[in-house]
Amino acid sequence: MLTRVLRAAAAQMGPTQKADTREHTLERMLNLLEQAATRGAKLVVFPELAFTTFFPRWLIEGEALDHYYEQSMPNPAVQPLFDRARVLGVGFYVGYAELTSDGQRFNCSILVDGAGTVLGRYRKVHLPGSVEPRSDARYQQLEKRYFEYGNLGFPAFRAGPDWHRAIMGMMICNDRRWPEAWRVLGLQGTELVCIGYNSAAYDPNGGVTEDAALRTFHSTLVTQANAYMNATWAISVAKAGEEDGSGLIGGSCIVDPNGRIVVEAKTLADEVLVADLDLDLCRQGKDKMFNFGAHRRPEQYALITERAGVVEPAAATTRELI
Repeated sequence: MLTRVLRAAAAQMGPTQKADTREHTLERMLNLLEQAATRGAKLVVFPELAFTTFFPRWLIEGEALDHYYEQSMPNPAVQPLFDRARVLGVGFYVGYAELTSDGQRFNCSILVDGAGTVLGRYRKVHLPGSVEPRSDARYQQLEKRYFEYGNLGFPAFRAGPDWHRAIMGMMICNDRRWPEAWRVLGLQGTELVCIGYNSAAYDPNGGVTEDAALRTFHSTLVTQANAYMNATWAISVAKAGEEDGSGLIGGSCIVDPNGRIVVEAKTLADEVLVADLDLDLCRQGKDKMFNFGAHRRPEQYALITERAGVVEPAAATTRELI
């Protein structure tokens, strides 16, 4: 029997400051790509908004804002990443801010195969934060201001022979906290989910009840739990550290279909994690415990798509209690 083992890498990035040039950031990414390729990886997963700082933490207008968006992919500023990956025969996932030809703005990611062909595109669905800035906040979370809700759903993509025809899906940051996203991918037979994130090391919506340790725990928790419940590998990759005084968690990890962490980051800096992903390990869960065709009861799940917010049950009357 042919084995379906894909050697893949999580390319965690340390902070990218506002003052950093695109050339400097791209050089770091090229270095991470080279490290991964040297260790035999055929797929490298980079973080969300990998080419820039996490700009939604500031109120920015006009041309200064447009600077952070990519109007095509690839483009001259990022072409060296595509070129080097093609020479190395390594594909990658990368997140970036997308500005379409008709003026739409999305928090986007793409999968690029080892031949340099874009295999798939995803636009972030679960946008956190607010449209208007909070007057009392040192740092904002303005993704709802700078991006439109993703309009591509959660598509799965069938890779080519270099990636053993893996069924692959993508998420971006906050998406990983929502089980619906994972289940939609799971219902397409996904064997590997690639996730990039820039998650604050504090409560980005205000308050003091969350710190870096708790938010890192939550990041790891949702990846492990949902990888298990959908019998899929997951590669979850951070941009981490202090960006202009604003902390981002690390916690990059590769998780197997049993929900076990295979390898995880030790730092908040540029770091490459490599693991061999046995895609057929997904079969245990997909064919038994999470055999969706045999066990799911979608007729009982109507509220999931009929309702966005919570509607609590009415209080029982005294007569009903008797």
